Amino acid sequence: MMRLWRRSDFHSIRFKIIIGLLIVVTPILFLLMYNNLYSVQLVRNQVAQSNKNMLHLYMGLIDKELEGIDDYLFRFATEETGFLYLERSETEDPDLYNLAKYQLYQQLYSDTGSASLDYYFLYSPANRDLVLAPKNQAAESRNLDMIRQRLNAAVENQQVNPTSRYWKWSSLELGGKTYLIRLFKSGNVYVGALINYDRVMSALDELDLEASGLAVMLDRNEQPMEGADWIAARHINVLPLQEDYRVTGDVERFMVIQEQSGRGDFALAAILSDRSIVEKLPYKRRMIVLIVLGTGFVLLGAWLFLRRIVLIPVYRLMVAMRRLREGRLDTRMDVGSTSLEFELMNESFNSMASQIERLKIDIYEEQLLTKRAELKHLQLQINPHFYLNSLNTFYYLAEDNKGDVIKELSLSLIRYFRFMFRGHSDFVSVRDEIEHVRNYLRIQAFRFPEQMKYEITAAEELLDARIPPLLVQTFVENAIKHAVTLDQPVTIFVTIRRLTDADGESMLVRIYDDGSGFPEEVIRKFEEGSNLLTESGERIGIWNAKQRLSLLYAGRASMAISNSPGADIRIQLPIRAE
Repeated sequence: MMRLWRRSDFHSIRFKIIIGLLIVVTPILFLLMYNNLYSVQLVRNQVAQSNKNMLHLYMGLIDKELEGIDDYLFRFATEETGFLYLERSETEDPDLYNLAKYQLYQQLYSDTGSASLDYYFLYSPANRDLVLAPKNQAAESRNLDMIRQRLNAAVENQQVNPTSRYWKWSSLELGGKTYLIRLFKSGNVYVGALINYDRVMSALDELDLEASGLAVMLDRNEQPMEGADWIAARHINVLPLQEDYRVTGDVERFMVIQEQSGRGDFALAAILSDRSIVEKLPYKRRMIVLIVLGTGFVLLGAWLFLRRIVLIPVYRLMVAMRRLREGRLDTRMDVGSTSLEFELMNESFNSMASQIERLKIDIYEEQLLTKRAELKHLQLQINPHFYLNSLNTFYYLAEDNKGDVIKELSLSLIRYFRFMFRGHSDFVSVRDEIEHVRNYLRIQAFRFPEQMKYEITAAEELLDARIPPLLVQTFVENAIKHAVTLDQPVTIFVTIRRLTDADGESMLVRIYDDGSGFPEEVIRKFEEGSNLLTESGERIGIWNAKQRLSLLYAGRASMAISNSPGADIRIQLPIRAE
């Protein structure tokens, strides 16, 4: 996987300019954003404190009204003597019981008119009798029976479970409506009051909660008495607060403020849309946003300006220098630029590139001449090995009067020397090299008629390919010199075939024999790349061949020597066409 950032990128002008701009602009942006967030938080705190004070005021009014009702119930229970009759069974004196119940009812009914509640009620456990005094009997006549049944069950439950919640003002649902209920026990008679939820919440009508806000009353379980669906749909958390307010909600954010009642197990909660609160910020917030956006655009513009004026010319100069380093000496820069300094740099680069190109051409031509002279010298070093042996062979053949053999040997020598004196070109065809090797081996066969045999095979499609002259003949001559003896016959093999591998197609030239092979020291030095030449000039043929391959193929040819068991030379060459 390619890395997006190299180590050198951190030292580039582009990186340093970006870092410099960020160092200058980032603190300003952070200060502006912090100021914006601080302003939002400040407004939220102010709005929360204002509504907290308002809720405290309204809760104080509600608690004061509930306190007045509590005082009335206490006085009523302690002052009215009719409670004594409700504690007894109705069967003892039905007339006195009903008279006392009626008088108590009339007193409660008359007092509901001056109180901001909906019902007073009495409950006689001895008779399981409930006396309900509504504020508006005509309006409530439809629901009195249902309210009476539900309230009767609630009071009986309170009697069975005295730890229940109605000793303080708590919520109770009657007939699909929510009420606040207060229960007070005097002797063995219960007296209580009911206030409709809407009547209590009417005090909060003037509280400015915007169109998307809501004021609710929470019961002792922190559940809203009204508007539960609206709150649940927006995922608003109305649990008790640890701080002055809470910002909650799923998609839309809301501020929740609460005030606990001092007279009952309920609380008031104001839910305000956070968006409406933020919209109340002054124009400073919008100006801060515009400044942040403007700074971003200025930063982008500065970056584009620097990129056009500095970075792009520097990048083009770097690309040109990289191409020049890769050897593309025809690379030139456009002189026209955005700045005078870069124009001078481009002109200097073009002048330098032209001088380097001319200098390299001169050096290259000089190297070619030097290499050509070195090749010719290496080729001439091969020739003297054969001269004395040929003359010596002619001498012995003439002494034995073998005229036919001398003729055949002379013809082979003529072809041999014609190849040698044809001129020292860098490459010859495989066909000519093989024919020259055949002539050479035929001449050597006259010297060793019983001790030497040879086999030459070459792929037909490679006969016109090009190889260095005398490359094969050098190793054949080396085999005759070191492998052929009078003790046992030796066979020399020459094979040339096409080789296909992962790198493509090439030519494999192999010269090997079944003689004694190379000394281990020669193989070791060859693999180590050490000089094989000795003081007496031994192994000059292998050394010359290696140097010629290095000069002619520039690393694209390979050569290896080994014993298998005789000397084995493998040369892999690129296939050069005629």
